[in-house]
Amino acid sequence: MDAAPTISTQALTRRFGELVAVDGIDLRVAPGQFFGFLGPNGAGKSTTIKMLTGLLAPSSGRIEILGLDLEKGPVDVKRQIGVVPEGMALFGRLTGSEFLNFAGRMYGLDRETAAKRAAELLDFMQLADQPKKLVTDYSHGMQKKVAMAAAVIHGPKVLFLDEPFEGVDAIAAGTLKAMLQGMIARGATIFLTSHVLEIVERLCSHVAIIHQGRLVAQGSLEELRAGVEAQTPAGSGDSSNDYAPASGEKLTLEQIFLRTVGGSRHAEQELSWLG
Repeated sequence: MDAAPTISTQALTRRFGELVAVDGIDLRVAPGQFFGFLGPNGAGKSTTIKMLTGLLAPSSGRIEILGLDLEKGPVDVKRQIGVVPEGMALFGRLTGSEFLNFAGRMYGLDRETAAKRAAELLDFMQLADQPKKLVTDYSHGMQKKVAMAAAVIHGPKVLFLDEPFEGVDAIAAGTLKAMLQGMIARGATIFLTSHVLEIVERLCSHVAIIHQGRLVAQGSLEELRAGVEAQTPAGSGDSSNDYAPASGEKLTLEQIFLRTVGGSRHAEQELSWLG
């Protein structure tokens, strides 16, 4: 018997006036999955993650996190999840240590535990060498790392990440990836949105794709690959198509994504003035 999903939605919908940003999606994320949530700009990714984390109320539908109804018990859910939102929402006039201690206390950690974990996280994130530096004076990459540290200080069972690698250099990205892979190894569930498909393909075991507010694909990478290949008749490949795999090679996530949402690398109209 399959385990109950860690994250599930039923007919989840969000309207903004006449605009239907998220249109009746049914998500299923199993325990321990590193789950990638993909879509073009404006597809509804950030709106969905805001609803899943209680930052935005759905227009209709149901959300369950760890078996708990988010609408009925939002505080019980939020105690067990961590969130790195797109805008990070940091308190810039605090030092990194002050901010992490504050985050730990807000999650219910006692003073001693919060201070110990804050120090460990600052050291792990390579932020401990400037203890008096304010968060507002951190570089973008440093702010991403302290936001991630605040999201995991209480040991969440589920971590939601909205574009966590945007604007992050390779060294910082490597630190964050190591931490995330360690969380998965210990049984946590991670829900990631990102436009960097190479990162998603490297980290995630399962993926869902949203397009124009509707869920158009969901499953393991192998299941999505098989689904796309089944829709392409044998012998119909176009050698001029940049998104057709070479003979004997598997479709990449980028190829799967573009075929699913109908994308194309080349614009029909060329810009002659670009030489």
